[in-house]
This record gives sequence, C-alpha cells and structure tokens, in this order.
Amino acid sequence: MIEREDRGSVAVLRMARGKGNSVNIDFLEAMMAAVADIEVSPARAMVVTGQGRNFSAGVDLAAVSEGGRAYLERFLPVLSRAFKQIVTFPKPVVAAVNGHAIAGGCINMLAADYRLVALGDARIGLTELLVGVPFPAWAFEIARATIPPQHFASLCYTGRTLTPTEALAHGLADELVEQDQLLDRACAVAEQFAAVPAETFALTKRHWRQPLVEAAERRAAADDQRIVAVWCSDETQGHIRQFISNTIGRK
Repeated sequence: MIEREDRGSVAVLRMARGKGNSVNIDFLEAMMAAVADIEVSPARAMVVTGQGRNFSAGVDLAAVSEGGRAYLERFLPVLSRAFKQIVTFPKPVVAAVNGHAIAGGCINMLAADYRLVALGDARIGLTELLVGVPFPAWAFEIARATIPPQHFASLCYTGRTLTPTEALAHGLADELVEQDQLLDRACAVAEQFAAVPAETFALTKRHWRQPLVEAAERRAAADDQRIVAVWCSDETQGHIRQFISNTIGRK
C-alpha cells in the first residue's frame, strides 16, 4: 500500500492502494509506520505522491458504510493521528500531487509544507459536506490554516472541486508542473529545503505550525466524541450510502 524510494537525501513515499488510493485503517497504519521510519532515518526530507490518476480519493466510504460504528470508532482517531503526524513531522514534506486529491486526500496534500500539482484533468477539493460528514478537528484546522481566508468557507460549504490551475489561484497549490516532470521537481524542492540545517528547519516549522496544532488539539478535545456520533448517525450513514450510489456506484 505504501512504496518507498530513496533519492539522495529525499525519501519518496508513494501511496498505492487500488485505483484511488482511498484511505482505510490498514492504509493509515502502513502510512504512519513508513513516515515514522523516515523520521528516524538519514533522509532529510520527504516527498509524498500517489499512483496513476489519483493522489488520493480520500476516505474509503465503502469501508465506512459497511463497518458502522465499531469501525468508525477505530478509524477516525487513526485518521486524526495520521494528519497530526504529517503536520508535526520535523523534516520538510513536499506533496507531489499527481492526480485527483479529494476530501481526506486534499487534507493530506494541504498538510505538506509545499504542494506541487501536475497539470492535467485532476480535481482537487474538500467534498466532506457533499458526502454528509463533518470535518474531523485535525482536518478542519489543516484546511483553515492553509487555504486563504477569502476562499476557505466557500470551498468547504460548496464542496467545489478545482482544476490544477484553479487550485493554484485559490492558494491550495504552490506550483504547477508537467506530469512527466512532477516527481523530479518535487525532489528538487525537497533537496532545497533539506539544505537548510535540520534543527533550523524543524524549529521554524514548529513555530509556523504551532497555532494550527493548538487549535486542532482544543477542537479535538471538545468535539471528537460528537464528530464520531454524527458520522455514525442514521442520517449521515444514509447520506454516505446515497453519495456512494450517486458517484462511485455509477462508475
């Protein structure tokens, strides 16, 4: 599910789960283990990318629908820990967004320190409300800290997805790259960041991320139980099933 390639001082993690790189518990645990290994390895930076036409399609909604409350009570805390791990990772993280980055996949992209998006027909956006689920605390705070304020509310409320060019204009991407140059460019950016003394970068990132981390921890303490309850409610589960039928089920 997670493939690693070392390019000089840069570790490249490729998400490789099915066609959409959708996220379930096993995937998250594999991802967190790989990231933890990189943190203690000689690698000085990390690039995260996907496979095929997808960076990540977000949460595996079929697993959520089939697993019910028991699954969600395990899954949502793991999802939050995975987001926190990327946000607080002390080394540079560059997202090489090779294709669609939807909902949780978009959050994973936004959690990186620098985001390169391949030119093409990919769609990028926060579709949580269209699915019918509330944002987990860490996901919400990552999006709020990253997306410019003038675009944040409208993208969250509408679930609108953006082309790569629109993602750059709305502040979700830092740079657009031709698909065949994406990984090389991402590694070059990561090498540039890795040239900064490690402790200097880590402290700067910690200071930059501190408001996000504090806000997410406060919100998680106050709202996590309610968020789980809403995801598990009959109304939300019905909305998820309808979304699957209207989108995934038609493909």
